[in-house]
Amino acid sequence: MDFKGRTAIVTGGGRGLGLDYARALAGLGAQVVISDLGTDRVGAGADEHVAFEAASMLQAEGAKVIAHAGDLADEATARQLVALAVEAFSGVDIIIHNAGWVGYQGIEDTDGEFLQRALDVNVQAPAWLCKHAWPYLKRSEAARVVLTTSDRAMYSQYAQAGLFAYSAGKMAQLGIMNALSMEGREHGILVNAISPVAKTRMWGVTETPVDLKPEWVTPGVIYLASAACRDTGHVLRASNGQFTATRFNENPGVDYPRNLARIKAASAEEIARLWERIKEA
Repeated sequence: MDFKGRTAIVTGGGRGLGLDYARALAGLGAQVVISDLGTDRVGAGADEHVAFEAASMLQAEGAKVIAHAGDLADEATARQLVALAVEAFSGVDIIIHNAGWVGYQGIEDTDGEFLQRALDVNVQAPAWLCKHAWPYLKRSEAARVVLTTSDRAMYSQYAQAGLFAYSAGKMAQLGIMNALSMEGREHGILVNAISPVAKTRMWGVTETPVDLKPEWVTPGVIYLASAACRDTGHVLRASNGQFTATRFNENPGVDYPRNLARIKAASAEEIARLWERIKEA
């Protein structure tokens, strides 16, 4: 795939999956802006060296890469990031919102700061970033936005205790994906999401893994960011070099919102009696 002349912003691009995405894009000719606040594993703190050291490393490999460090939950910072990309590379074609963190707090122990941190990185950051990149994406010949969700949030059998804030943020990105895929359609802006499973520092992994390697997720993100991708509003699940695309589709025969074309019931008691059929419908 050829990304020559295209500019990509990769958040959380200083380490792990984001760094691998940035390296792959640059290797295919893209101009890349790595943005990374340099937080710890639970999203706290900041270290601007993370982004700049990653950019220096890729520059030494011949890549056209620059760095940005800042909290994208702040609208002014997100605006600054987009302006930096435009000033350096004359536009924005691709947004990959990879930034995130995994922190555990049971619902009884959840505090406002912890929850806000999850909402900042999963809702505020992609919202402000897309808002200020949107005028440039509308001018792009192949504008692509890739958000990040999680199987831990989407599938009840993979849910884990203590991941309330994390799951709320990852499901929020599905709502953002659906809304922006519709809003971007007339402009050719395609918005999809990746649901990656990879052993990174978020798992507490410091050595090279033998399975669930981060680089095995990257081809999926590259595809979603490419002109070859022609779909919007899909989630691409990636694990161990395997991929499956999914989306929330309506049942056949529905005339929304008046007719769900399914089981009728006039009382809670009737719902209780029909519950097994309702679950299957």
